[in-house]
Amino acid sequence: MMIALVAVAASAKDIKTLVVTTQPVMHCNSCEEKIKNNLRFEKGIKSIETDIPNQAVTITYDADKNNPEKIMKAFGKFGYTASEKTADEKGTATCEHKDCGHKDCSENHKQCEGEHKK
Repeated sequence: MMIALVAVAASAKDIKTLVVTTQPVMHCNSCEEKIKNNLRFEKGIKSIETDIPNQAVTITYDADKNNPEKIMKAFGKFGYTASEKTADEKGTATCEHKDCGHKDCSENHKQCEGEHKK
């Protein structure tokens, strides 16, 4: 029994969670799929959850195989920049296009999409 306990303790992984926000902002299912499909190939990634209304990507990873800096750098491989969300950030994101007047572009993107292309 003691050997089994030691074996279990030795195989325990250091699983951590990283929550980031992206630029450009996620505004549709295609954005979510692009992020998920590209990040899943990074070492140690266990799960990826996206949340458009809160502009958050939650990544669970094995800290023995990866770290936050490498994961955030990986976003650059497919055209995004990631920055870690802090605990004090609120749930709604501000639209990256400051002149459109919408507080949460993810909900109003179709309405203001033409304004963003100007």
